Amino acid sequence: MPLSEDVETNSVLLDEERRQASHQEVKASVDDDVNSSIKRESARVEPEESAEVAEVAHQLRQKSVREAVGTERELGRGRAAARISQVVDYVFYLIYGLIALEFMLGLMGARAGNGFVQFIGAVTGPLLAPFERIVGTPSSGGFQVHISYLFALVVYVLIHLAINGAFRLVAHRKVTV
Repeated sequence: MPLSEDVETNSVLLDEERRQASHQEVKASVDDDVNSSIKRESARVEPEESAEVAEVAHQLRQKSVREAVGTERELGRGRAAARISQVVDYVFYLIYGLIALEFMLGLMGARAGNGFVQFIGAVTGPLLAPFERIVGTPSSGGFQVHISYLFALVVYVLIHLAINGAFRLVAHRKVTV
């Protein structure tokens, strides 16, 4: 994992922890405010105003619950998106490693009849098929430089970044314009 991605991940985790702590503080504060307000108002309310005070208290309680539920859902979506993003990262890192291995085997002139070379070729075949023959493959003897494999790596990196960007949109709420 590149250093910038590691720093960004730590920043995201710290931001999420701060947000959760802040959410809990706000939730507790709102509950305390609502309860103390209701007690204060009910102690000095005229009998004809008691129905109105009860309605206001009910509305405040409903609003507090709606906000807490909304934040809980948002936090849940963020956690789910983060977990899925980790799985996506793992899959793409495997893809990068396999393509790099295939590239290195060709560069070193590995024997095509070798079982390991055949296995790596079978696994990476579907991943590299769309990129075959995009550009020529310079070779010298048994050594081959598959430039199309490097192009495939770049394309997979861009796809990986796009997918993680989509997960960030789901996980993080934009608070500034």
